[in-house]
Amino acid sequence: MAGMRSDGVLAVFDVGKTNIKLSAVDAGGRVLETLSLANPVREGPPWRHHDLAAIRAWLFDGLGALARRHALVGFVPVGHGSGGVLVRDDPDMGGDGAALPMIDYEQPLPEEVRRAYATLAGPFFDRGSALMHGATHQARQLFWMEREAPQAVASARWYLGIPQYWAWVMSGVAVSEASVLGAQSHLWNVPERRWAAIVPARGWGRLMPPFARAWERVGSIRPALAARHGLPPDLAVFAGGHDSSVNFYRYQAAGLREATVISTGTWIVGLSGTTPLELLDEHRGMTCNSDVFGAPLGGVLSMGGREYAAIAGPDAPQVPVAVETAARLAARGTMALPSFGDSDSLFPGSAGRGRILGEPPATAAERKALAVLYCALLTAECLDALGPGREVVLDGSFVREPLYPALVGAFAPGRRVRFSLDAYGVAAGAALLAGHGARTEPVPVDLSEPGALPPVFTAYAQRWRAAVHRDAPAAAGS
Repeated sequence: MAGMRSDGVLAVFDVGKTNIKLSAVDAGGRVLETLSLANPVREGPPWRHHDLAAIRAWLFDGLGALARRHALVGFVPVGHGSGGVLVRDDPDMGGDGAALPMIDYEQPLPEEVRRAYATLAGPFFDRGSALMHGATHQARQLFWMEREAPQAVASARWYLGIPQYWAWVMSGVAVSEASVLGAQSHLWNVPERRWAAIVPARGWGRLMPPFARAWERVGSIRPALAARHGLPPDLAVFAGGHDSSVNFYRYQAAGLREATVISTGTWIVGLSGTTPLELLDEHRGMTCNSDVFGAPLGGVLSMGGREYAAIAGPDAPQVPVAVETAARLAARGTMALPSFGDSDSLFPGSAGRGRILGEPPATAAERKALAVLYCALLTAECLDALGPGREVVLDGSFVREPLYPALVGAFAPGRRVRFSLDAYGVAAGAALLAGHGARTEPVPVDLSEPGALPPVFTAYAQRWRAAVHRDAPAAAGS
């Protein structure tokens, strides 16, 4: 079943790597209330893992509290794509249902597991990404589980992405979902809409439940849970999806299906439904994701938040960057060149080679201005990588710095750049999913236009790109 009555309140459960949010959101995507929790992690054995029992207890306490204040009609789970939970066939859910602890994807891999998995991972479109750090990728986690605890894997019932695990906890119904599997799980070939070769090769097909669309109602809350926690007995449970794809869906629901969406925070995440597949280059931080409809999304990743922090330093002023400060840096040619973190991103061979070119920033305000300039240039590079699409939407934490969207507009000529100041895009998109089947017209989204900037910034971007490309051969070849 799909669709939801238009006057209800949705409980959106958003599981991030660092923080977890539970929000009451109306059917139009307006967030009414949010509760949050730092995502708890325990050390091993057998590996560092997320504390599912603690999360479960917090979730149901929070749902009970929200139900006392709002007329809840549905539950929509969303989450990052770098985790999976191996579960038992346990409909009564006496505990968390996990057959093995859920691996923290930043947990380093045993070297023998890393080497063995690399020979099995398959071609790019089976993976959707390069081999990333730590225990990232659901397939790699399942492979590690199989090596470490073969009996537990052999006796398990399902292997579920994070949103679908919580849908199963709530309803007892297990499903697979395309946008989560398309978030670098290495289990799903997005363009061909089939399981990656590693799934039949390892006999994992028996662990993969049938598919549901992200907006589908998979069932209702388990009666025992509803009674125990004071929740509506007919509370609908939806399949849910990958957080970035759900945020992208918010703009699809607004009719912006051709837009390239750049979401900013710890990562700069770019997604576009118009990127030709042949442009995707795994060696430049590019990915092949899936939207909630199962269609390919060209993706690009750059750890912008970490790069920003490395340049701005710990004493960055809270006040916005003045245009005059940034223009002064641009005029004298002060540049930050990639990359300051341990990721190459769009610049192969650049990890750990970040440097300041020209006269260094002299004050904390100048360091912050340089960081904003650099992150806007990274964003423009992400846009170039994804292709020539004219419509661009920026959202996330960077857009709260007024100069950032204006700089992206200056650094990406020929594109229409707009931005959203909504801090709850994932929650809004998730709530809109619940009404997908009944919607007959686009849902408005509030977008702003950045102001124009003086031409000094356009010239600065040209010099920066020349310097980056001049550095590239030496960095890649060393």
